[in-house]
Amino acid sequence: MKHHLGAGLAILALSAALAACGGSTGTTPADSSPAVTTGSPPASATAPAASVSPPSATSTTTAGAAVDLMTASSSAGEIVVDADGRSVYFFTKDVKDSGTSTCTDACLAAWPPVLTTSATPSAEGVTGELGTITTPDGKQQVTLNGLPLYYFAQDARPGDILGQGVNNIWYLADPAGGMIQMGGAGY
Repeated sequence: MKHHLGAGLAILALSAALAACGGSTGTTPADSSPAVTTGSPPASATAPAASVSPPSATSTTTAGAAVDLMTASSSAGEIVVDADGRSVYFFTKDVKDSGTSTCTDACLAAWPPVLTTSATPSAEGVTGELGTITTPDGKQQVTLNGLPLYYFAQDARPGDILGQGVNNIWYLADPAGGMIQMGGAGY
């Protein structure tokens, strides 16, 4: 009984965090760089993520080292991943070139920022323009074509793309810096 209660509370907490991530207006997928639309079914939070091939380059990123972004193949097409193969996402509520993230507080628990210690993050296979913004706690968050990048906390391992389409406001990044708009979990 305790296990079921704990799982229910965890789901409730995650739902609250996800709900905190929607609200204000910002960049809509139509306002962003070219997007890729496919007819593929969305990834589900309850089903394993579609397999993603290993990143196209390897890197040895250590704590404090610049984030290396690269590309990987997934069921959503070519996507941007970090040096460890973790998928990165855009938040459509962010405003391009604003220098800030609109994902704050509880939102950050579900969608941690992609951080770097370098003002010029490195990338291989990513053709979009990389940059950084300063987070409220003084860290450097990686941007792609002027929009901040995030991880999805439920992506447990490299290759997971469970955040794709969440609430129809979170989308994977393509190598050119566009939002990959396909399906969506809608939860």
